[in-house]
Amino acid sequence: MIDLAAITSTPRRIRQANAAAALKALFTHGRLSRAELARHLGLNRSSSGHIVADLTEGALVREVSEDKPDRTAPVRAGRPGILLELVPEAAVFLGAEIGVEHITTVCIDLNADIRTSRVVPFDGRSVSAPEVVRRAAQLALEEIPPGMAERCEGFGLAVPGQMDVHGHLRIAPILGWRDVDLQSLARAALPAGMPVLVENDANAFAIGEGYKRGYGRSGVTLFLVIESGVGGGIVIDGKLFQGAHGLAGEIGHIQIPEGSGQELEELIGLERLLTRHRTASGRADATLGGFLADVRDRAPQAVAIAEEWARHLAFAIVQTGRFIDPDRIVLGGSVAALYPMVAARVAIYIRAGQAPTFPVPEILVHEAPEMGAAFGAACKLHQRYLSLESEHSADDAAAKAAGPA
Repeated sequence: MIDLAAITSTPRRIRQANAAAALKALFTHGRLSRAELARHLGLNRSSSGHIVADLTEGALVREVSEDKPDRTAPVRAGRPGILLELVPEAAVFLGAEIGVEHITTVCIDLNADIRTSRVVPFDGRSVSAPEVVRRAAQLALEEIPPGMAERCEGFGLAVPGQMDVHGHLRIAPILGWRDVDLQSLARAALPAGMPVLVENDANAFAIGEGYKRGYGRSGVTLFLVIESGVGGGIVIDGKLFQGAHGLAGEIGHIQIPEGSGQELEELIGLERLLTRHRTASGRADATLGGFLADVRDRAPQAVAIAEEWARHLAFAIVQTGRFIDPDRIVLGGSVAALYPMVAARVAIYIRAGQAPTFPVPEILVHEAPEMGAAFGAACKLHQRYLSLESEHSADDAAAKAAGPA
């Protein structure tokens, strides 16, 4: 019989666990003194000091003067001391989102701050899944800052589709994909040995939005990504809830009675908006930006389309609210830009669609909605890096950063 306790209690495993815990504490709390870090780790100063020595030697952690500005650190009285902080450029993590009309890529550092990002127009339905994944990986690799390629700790891919926990896509209707091993495709498109994670785009968005912000750390938050499709992610007290089969939060598949049985994503997604706007305006090349401008200018036909969008979104929020009772809803994706223009109408429809005893959740728009899923995919890798689940443990990373002995 295998003794799991013995395996997890080996000196190497304990060292790895302590190194990962130290990095996580510095990420979560910002700069800490050596004494504060020891308290967070539950270790004495001597044991904590050995961990700090390994991490500073490996260029993952550095000492800084307390008088250097840091918005995340608490204000301390007395003369400036020496604090510990993460070295942002010690590691980078790549994220990419494959959409129907675009590929979004980001590169984040050890502080989970975005170093580079871009959105590239791309017709995801015009080429095969292997080619789209290859292109997404190529674009993501181009995001790595010069001289930091060897510090890249993985590639996270977000896709609008149903998939299992192993990165196998069951179906992505809006891309026309079915039964695709995304994990294997991504590995084949990247340098050998690079860690890979694959996630549903809405779940990735939820992970990223709650990772460095207060959303999702307490209560119930529903994250919605509105592009050509509509995906949802549910975070309960800071933890992603995926359901028994990884399909929780998929409110895009709610059927709208007024839509003759059509699903929500068919009625509020990007294609619906553009098709209706192009027909109404007579401009075959009309874009989402043009539609939003027409709504702002109160063009009657555009306003009517936006009104219908608000009504369908409110219906979905009411139906979803009765099951998960969210404190807040965070909107992402390119179409989320429409919400602030019709927020008052959505609120009216929500109140009309439910009893007054039920609360109306706070509805927010992500500050960079088109980046949310790609950022979240990178954050999931960052999260794993700061844990013992990482393919490259913090202990190994420190050794790699320190160079050959």
